[in-house]
Amino acid sequence: MNTKITGNHLLELGFRQGKWMKDAIAYINENQLNEKAMTNYLEQFKSPDPIALHVKPVDFSINIKAENDLEKDNVFKVVNSMQTLMKTPTLVDGAIMPDACPTGPDGTIPVGGVAVAKNAIHPGMHSADICCSVMLTDFGKADPKTILDAAHASTHFGPGGRDRDNQFRFPDELLEAFESNFFLKDKQMIQIARTHLGTQGDGNHFLFVGKSKKTGNTMMVTHHGSRGPGARLYTKGMKIAERFRRDLSPETKKQNAWIPFKTEEGQAYWDALQIIRDWTKKNHEVLHDVVAETLNINIESRYWNEHNFVFKDGDLFYHAKGATPLDAKFMPDITGPRLIPLNMSEPVLIVEGNTTKTNLGFAPHGAGRNVSRTQHRKSKTGTTMQIFKEETRGLDVRFFSKEIDITELPSAYKNAKAVRTQMDEFGLGTVIDEVLPYGCIMAGDWQKNAPWKIKREKRNRNKK
Repeated sequence: MNTKITGNHLLELGFRQGKWMKDAIAYINENQLNEKAMTNYLEQFKSPDPIALHVKPVDFSINIKAENDLEKDNVFKVVNSMQTLMKTPTLVDGAIMPDACPTGPDGTIPVGGVAVAKNAIHPGMHSADICCSVMLTDFGKADPKTILDAAHASTHFGPGGRDRDNQFRFPDELLEAFESNFFLKDKQMIQIARTHLGTQGDGNHFLFVGKSKKTGNTMMVTHHGSRGPGARLYTKGMKIAERFRRDLSPETKKQNAWIPFKTEEGQAYWDALQIIRDWTKKNHEVLHDVVAETLNINIESRYWNEHNFVFKDGDLFYHAKGATPLDAKFMPDITGPRLIPLNMSEPVLIVEGNTTKTNLGFAPHGAGRNVSRTQHRKSKTGTTMQIFKEETRGLDVRFFSKEIDITELPSAYKNAKAVRTQMDEFGLGTVIDEVLPYGCIMAGDWQKNAPWKIKREKRNRNKK
């Protein structure tokens, strides 16, 4: 073959652009392959036919019903989004929980959703808050105020990490795990993992103290995810998934792109998820342990569970976007029942339950929302302090930033009683105990007096 082969020739033959092309062109030209030899050589680079979406949505279980007109709109949006989602070609089953609420464009897995994929991990279906989870420590007959005060002095809410003088020790085994994984080994990732250890973030994350309804013991519950390390892993995962989406299934929505598990990238990403899970568990533990050490009191029991993660069973990957695992097969380190928080004025539910065809081994993860934070803020009339006092009467509720976040008050969430009723109706776990609220700590509206906002307001005043 005398004609020099270029990339355009290969594109005209129907091949897709890729890293392989440069080396292939050089090989063909250096060896002066004839047409037949070139065709045989290029066979290895042929892309498979694009994987089409399911013609009809895969069936999924609806474990939710609307109690009023506002909820009808919420349920309608959730079901519609799930129907679009369930056309994703990897999915084989799914479910929505009573606390479900839409998030993102149509076809995005809702909060309170479960999507089951075969041999595929979808980063967009666990979202940036990987391994958002809850941990409970039983402090026996300790005084709840003493526990809350000690916790307030040691926890950290808001953006960023801890300064050098207040950091917890980063365990050697975790450091080795980070350094051994393709997705986690960069220096910035490890630095963030160090500084974010012992931090809880913002939004609906909290530190809750209350008493067991059954024993009267004082219990502390923390709720947060994997912070900066998880968010960085998610970003990297989405980039890898997008590369596969373009090659394998261009019709699939970008938020539903996947990493095939049986690839090198899939194996490394799965391992990274487990390491981030270990980091998040340690993130909870250091906050619970420092309270026990500060007060020199014994820990009677402890257990935890994720509700925002990917769980593996054989070749099936259960993506739980805000759904509590009931089935023990999903938790290799299970030590007790599961935890379902509702809102700051309601008990944290301690539950057990069995897997059914419709719950897929999951329960709700909380109360959920019917409206967005912005809508809720606009719906409230009166002063922030007045609303706060009315909704938290009798409770010791604190905001780390010293600014009340009205979008985290009880009225921002669905009716807790309705969620519990639907848990019973749809077989989504049995409540075996409750942690009755004493008080809690949340980030609060940390942006209200943020330095960048103060500077902006100062600039605006100077302009005037």
